[in-house]
Amino acid sequence: KDIFLDMLTDSGTNAMSDNQLAAMMVSDDAYAGSESFYKLADAVRDVLGFQYTIPAHQGRAAENLLAKALVKPGDVVPMNYHFTTTKAHFELAGGKVLEIYTDEALKTDSTHPFRGNIDIQKLKDVIAEYGADKVSFVRMEATTNLIGGQPFSMRNLREAKEVASAHGIPLVFDGSLISEQAYFIRQREEGYSDKTIGEILKEMMSHVDLLYLSGRKSTAVRGGLIATNRKDLYDRILPWLPVYEGFATYGGMSTKEVEAMAVGIREMTDLNVAGAAAEFVRYFVEKLLEAGVPAVTPPGGLAAHVDAMRFLPHIPQAEYPAGALAAAIYLASGVRSMERGTMSMDRDEQGNDVMSDLELARLAVPRRVYTMSHIEYAVDRLARLYEH
Repeated sequence: KDIFLDMLTDSGTNAMSDNQLAAMMVSDDAYAGSESFYKLADAVRDVLGFQYTIPAHQGRAAENLLAKALVKPGDVVPMNYHFTTTKAHFELAGGKVLEIYTDEALKTDSTHPFRGNIDIQKLKDVIAEYGADKVSFVRMEATTNLIGGQPFSMRNLREAKEVASAHGIPLVFDGSLISEQAYFIRQREEGYSDKTIGEILKEMMSHVDLLYLSGRKSTAVRGGLIATNRKDLYDRILPWLPVYEGFATYGGMSTKEVEAMAVGIREMTDLNVAGAAAEFVRYFVEKLLEAGVPAVTPPGGLAAHVDAMRFLPHIPQAEYPAGALAAAIYLASGVRSMERGTMSMDRDEQGNDVMSDLELARLAVPRRVYTMSHIEYAVDRLARLYEH
């Protein structure tokens, strides 16, 4: 109740559109075979090109289903970068997460347009070392949350798919920020400036064996889903759905949310919807840089990120600089941000901290919630804090 601007997360905090709110009023509450589900399945087929849709109550629920169905003890799961719940689910299933990011990934002061790229040579090396039968799947996260919402290129996705397919390994796409990922490709990759967001989404999905996402971000709905054209993967995952989520046509969501997600998937193909949060983040980061605040560059999806180790060089990493900065930001402004550093990591078997690769304070920008004046207020307070 004491928070002035809530920039904790962009997940589940977005304002839905008028069409999404209207769709919720005509939902079909049938437990099985709800008509609302078929609207969602049609939207997934039309926009993303997938024949099989499995609803789930949110993104981490989809990760749990993937872990149960596809990750075996002793497996490895290579990815461009982990997310907290992703790593937890896959390791609880007995797998090992391997982060094979590029040298550019951890540079917080960068001009590289695609810091979220997976390292193709490292991917080949992982397959050679462990064997294809020990690789559950290759995971690409769009956009990479923990290193500043950084995207990967279409070329990188295509090359990763070629390597995975050559060894019979599925490529799994975490599309929680899928529309922003498409927007960045349109803005930053040669040959895509004249493409529509819908065309870029379809091209991305043509390189993917399975998509899962949290609908709380790009589709602005509290829910999630898994989608694929591979019936073998669909048949392995679906039996787990009633165990952990619900029936196949609601998957843990209310049918109101199912209806709203169907609309949200179609609306995220609009250039203005796909770029809304990304452009706010860009404005936020540019204003922070103008004020001398060490923000992460290039601007990514979901949030403006501040490099806590550059902001607070006198605080050792073992004393949680990102956590300290998040607390200080609140005291100076009433703005709630989020620690994305060592406090967000797990601990080793002895209970000791595992130092994070980066120490970031994340100031998320929920879609259709704040105005430019809110951003300017946050910048003003951060600048004053940095000066003092």
